[in-house]
Amino acid sequence: MSGSKNKIEYVLFDMDGLMMMFQLMDLAFTLGAILERYGHEFTWDIKSMMMGKPERVAIEWLFTRFPDIPLSIDEYATERRARQDALWHTCQPLPGVLKLVKHLAKHKVPMAVATGSLQRNYDLKTAHLPELFDPFENKVICGDDPRLKDRGKPQPDVFLLAAELLGRKVGKGDVGSLDPESEEGKALIEERARGLVLEDSTMGLMAGQRAGMKTIWVPDEKLRALAPNETYGADCILESLEQFKPEEWGLPPYDS
Repeated sequence: MSGSKNKIEYVLFDMDGLMMMFQLMDLAFTLGAILERYGHEFTWDIKSMMMGKPERVAIEWLFTRFPDIPLSIDEYATERRARQDALWHTCQPLPGVLKLVKHLAKHKVPMAVATGSLQRNYDLKTAHLPELFDPFENKVICGDDPRLKDRGKPQPDVFLLAAELLGRKVGKGDVGSLDPESEEGKALIEERARGLVLEDSTMGLMAGQRAGMKTIWVPDEKLRALAPNETYGADCILESLEQFKPEEWGLPPYDS
């Protein structure tokens, strides 16, 4: 599904679920195992509400859903991290992403990563994947970046900060807060619209839209199945980044 597509000049990537996935990581081993211990199940409707959010914000939401869990947020986070840390090295690129990253790097298209992951987790997840992440040249904004001031997705800040890393003058706040009648507001709106956000979560999709950027939603099929007719306002919906056609966005086409 496609909306209006203008010429894109820079690309911002989410990470988890969009760029990479776990080969051995079973949700039942991490989040699910903890919930099951207290008689709860970690389902995709729960996962969908946590995706894209900073770690602590996501856990706080989970505890409002299951207030009977006899753990503090810190205790829960510590156990989850220990379980996940042992498996981060199993993360592997999802179909189409390596080809796209290499293509954009080859053509010198500015790009950055904007993720809700903590910096420590980002480092653990990506250390074994230099071919995928080295082309970003450390242009990465993580969920615990102090400049975010706890304004994670669905707030637009993570994408605005990522754009600033690329030297783009995008300003602050929701695109709706900018005055399109003023010269400055118009310039900021136009500059934001030159950016393309690639996301798998609905929270991240909302953040990209609030930033005023073009958005492509690449949801997991299980997430899509929760509301198969819902577009969430995405400019384009893909089943995989293998379906991405750069030329449709004013970017150089693939060689083959």
